[in-house]
Amino acid sequence: MKITYSIIAPIYNEKDNLPELHRRVTEVMNSTGETWELVLVDDGSTDGSTDILRNLAKADSHIRPVIFARNFGHQVAVTAGLDYSRGDAVVVIDADLQDPPELILEMAKKWKEGYEVVYAVRAEREGESWFKLWTASLFYRLISRITDVNIPLDTGDFRLMDRKVVRVMNQMRERHRFLRGMSAWVGFKQIGVDYKRAARVAGETKYPFRKMFRLALNAITGFSYFPLQVATYFGFVSAGLAILAIPVVVYLRASGSQAFFGQASTLIAVLFLGGVQLISLGILGEYIGRLYDEAKGRPLYIVREAPEDQ
Repeated sequence: MKITYSIIAPIYNEKDNLPELHRRVTEVMNSTGETWELVLVDDGSTDGSTDILRNLAKADSHIRPVIFARNFGHQVAVTAGLDYSRGDAVVVIDADLQDPPELILEMAKKWKEGYEVVYAVRAEREGESWFKLWTASLFYRLISRITDVNIPLDTGDFRLMDRKVVRVMNQMRERHRFLRGMSAWVGFKQIGVDYKRAARVAGETKYPFRKMFRLALNAITGFSYFPLQVATYFGFVSAGLAILAIPVVVYLRASGSQAFFGQASTLIAVLFLGGVQLISLGILGEYIGRLYDEAKGRPLYIVREAPEDQ
């Protein structure tokens, strides 16, 4: 059967949100009069979400459950959804309902106008602390400045992609994934639609600061050489300061000044250069670690249960 729309929602401990997610998505998609499917990817849930997902799939043929053998992470779960989706237009949405399913109708209009990627722009946010808002704003603007692709500001993974875009993204199998950057990198005709991001219906966020930091690191190392360039700049600055300091120290010593006698200045210089070297080694380690992960060639995810007609 030809499917027009695929809705992908990664699930991790969302048992209280699943029934409402199903209800709202069903209501929205039935109003289109088109064929559709809801691909729910269970990312190793431990709160009973898996059983709820299975029961929903038995009651509604629109639901295609993909159940992981363990937790592999949000970005990998979305990737599995892209792999198992069959629609001409594929929508990625969070299961916590902070992304309103009703916006899919507006996205679909833009898609029918000829746009191949329609991303949702967070014009307003409810239920988030000032720290989360500040760090999110800083994250998007930092990524925009230092990466090699034009990633739209204040956007998440909530977007509609044409099948041709999904085909290209399914060929990109890197392990440290930043999907919103990948969908910007592939190009095609793109446009944003504004929306008001709601507070979670139930449960707690699955993206605390630690995971947001890791996602930011994946984005930077996946799309930019800027950290490596920073290490190089530090090296040139340190060498330049040392070269400039040599004649100054020689002159002061020759003139009998006590300014640079003792160990304090030496200790400060050694600590500074040691810090620069360790930071540079850490940056190199991040890139080398990613190369090591890619070289192992392990699968992105392992599926316990999935639809047979992929």
